[in-house]
Amino acid sequence: MIDLLIVGGGPAGLATGILARRAGLVVTVVDRRPGAPVDKACGEGLMPDGVAALERLGVAAEGLEGRPFRGIRYVDGETVAEGGFPAAPGLGVRRTRLHAALVGRAEEVGVEIRWGRKVESLDHRPGPLGGSFTARLGSGEPLPARWLVAADGLLSPLRRMAGLAAAPARRRRFGVRRHFAVGGGGGTGPAAVPDKVEVWWGDRCEAYVTPVADDEVGVAILWGGRKAGFDELLAGFPRLAGRLAGCPPRSRDRGAGPLLQRVRGVVRGNLVLVGDAAGYVDAITGEGLSLAFGQAEALAAAVAAGDPARYAAAHRRLGRLPDAMARLLLAVERRPWLRRRTVRALAADPALFDRLLALHVRALPPSAFGWNGTARLLRGLLTA
Repeated sequence: MIDLLIVGGGPAGLATGILARRAGLVVTVVDRRPGAPVDKACGEGLMPDGVAALERLGVAAEGLEGRPFRGIRYVDGETVAEGGFPAAPGLGVRRTRLHAALVGRAEEVGVEIRWGRKVESLDHRPGPLGGSFTARLGSGEPLPARWLVAADGLLSPLRRMAGLAAAPARRRRFGVRRHFAVGGGGGTGPAAVPDKVEVWWGDRCEAYVTPVADDEVGVAILWGGRKAGFDELLAGFPRLAGRLAGCPPRSRDRGAGPLLQRVRGVVRGNLVLVGDAAGYVDAITGEGLSLAFGQAEALAAAVAAGDPARYAAAHRRLGRLPDAMARLLLAVERRPWLRRRTVRALAADPALFDRLLALHVRALPPSAFGWNGTARLLRGLLTA
């Protein structure tokens, strides 16, 4: 009998499987894609707390051939604000390398992974607390398990089948990503691998430049409104486009969205949601992977204890700060005058930016930021 059947073999599903298997559970992962590694439109920057979570999974950052970054740099017109992490750096790494490492670790601890298997339907048996679900593959084969985990991504079919999807949002945001060879990677333009993740702000659009190797960056662009192509969006950042001129692309464009996905809950009976399937606000804070690993830790512990309500409570606790920060940044993003003032305020007070980043990566509790930090930010906004 399978203890834990995980639908979706991305980072959230694999991390859950690794931790559950280490707790002694029998774990099977099924994924509709043909095999690993799997790529995805992603900013590819792991925050320091995400790097620490990856190490706890048994995946060493040194083996991923990524590129450390020391903080965040905001660029808005001629204004540049820089903030540094308090201790350990983050890590930029190609999604394919990260995925391959997680697959290898999952197989090492004894997780069974079945590629090319699509769950077509769920059989529901009514009962207390939502009853129980059994996944049924396209061949008609049922896969009974004590616990069923939906880790099948942003547009999760299982979330919809289980009745946990909420009404779609009216505001729609999308993302698209492309890699470029820079520095020693054969590019002829002036680009170089940055020491921080760069966020280039525009009106209703942001470009994120993440170092992912010694000679490569990933550029992810997020925007709201109609769908658009990468080159059209990049043209809205002339200085960045100039820096990348002559730098050869190293990947085809990958898109994602709509980003905002609401859920009615993350547990129904024996079915639980994790990662992007468990609801998503936006990629604007770059915390998706760190949050997914934290959810995986909480879910594995709750399943091992036979207490799904424990996971639901942990999910709310883990998401409270990143969701609030994402909504705050989105409010700033929608108001150009406020965005410009915010970046100017952070440029004038780098120590405040450092404290915000420490809060962001959970090195500083919200209580430590306190009224003093809030007053400094408000004062900066008024005088910027």
